[in-house]
Amino acid sequence: MTARAEDLTGTAAAPRPRPARRPLGARLTEGLGGGLVRVFLVVVGLFWLVPTIGLLLSSLRAPDAMSGSGWWTALTRPSQLTFDSYQKLLENGDITGSLVNTVLITVPATLLVVVVGSLAGYAFAWMEFPGRDWWFLGVVGLLVVPVQVALIPIAELFGRIGLFGSILGVVLFHTGFGLPFAVFLLRNFFAEIPRELLEAARLDGAGELRLFARVVLPLGGPAIASLGIFQFLWVWNDMLVALVFTKSGTQPITVALQTQVRQFGNNIDVLAPGAFISMVIPLAVFFAFQRQFVTGVMAGAVK
Repeated sequence: MTARAEDLTGTAAAPRPRPARRPLGARLTEGLGGGLVRVFLVVVGLFWLVPTIGLLLSSLRAPDAMSGSGWWTALTRPSQLTFDSYQKLLENGDITGSLVNTVLITVPATLLVVVVGSLAGYAFAWMEFPGRDWWFLGVVGLLVVPVQVALIPIAELFGRIGLFGSILGVVLFHTGFGLPFAVFLLRNFFAEIPRELLEAARLDGAGELRLFARVVLPLGGPAIASLGIFQFLWVWNDMLVALVFTKSGTQPITVALQTQVRQFGNNIDVLAPGAFISMVIPLAVFFAFQRQFVTGVMAGAVK
């Protein structure tokens, strides 16, 4: 036998190609996907939860305990936890009234943006009318307009028509500034619906409103849920617009807590439970619709 390998025909066998060396970045990425990185991410997530846990424990402690020691002492002495602060919070008319005002502002502002944005997004995606593309470009251009630019002009306008300081004025302001993003998001999502599906519904005799309600809305549920979560969180956590357009009887929870901070030494037992309630409600809304939110965010990633 010769040193060189030969096949059955006696010809020299072709040398095997050497495997290509993987780039350093690919090898590092593969190594970072191991268990060590997962443990690191879990630790980072726990650190992000520390302020929330601290706020919860502080809201369950008595005022003298909060002023005398840190919230972490409740982990070793759980006997100091009590619901007296929440009971006192419910007896505070300013805080409870501001919570009601927050709901009266957030829910209509979210529903109006979702409904009007859905109708406008469907019109821009599938209806033919003069100047459709130019109108849509105008809506997209409104996305770059900052809220601060419109505060003084709209405040003057609301003062002339009697809406300044009212809940309706705040709702209209949030609706107006939430619609450009809503129309942009939903128009792009609705445009990905197969044309054949809409044409089949039209052949069955469905009008535009019926087509929108029976076909487009069910298919656009994830995007609509994502929009609703964005709008709800933005309006609920807003303080700038509320500071400008509300009065003492119409202010939301964010402004009410900011007002209570000025008297921090006298109502420390109200601030902690009030802040925790104002934070936990949007968190509950997000986790309730997180499946639709993730689906809506990832819907446009793959065509």
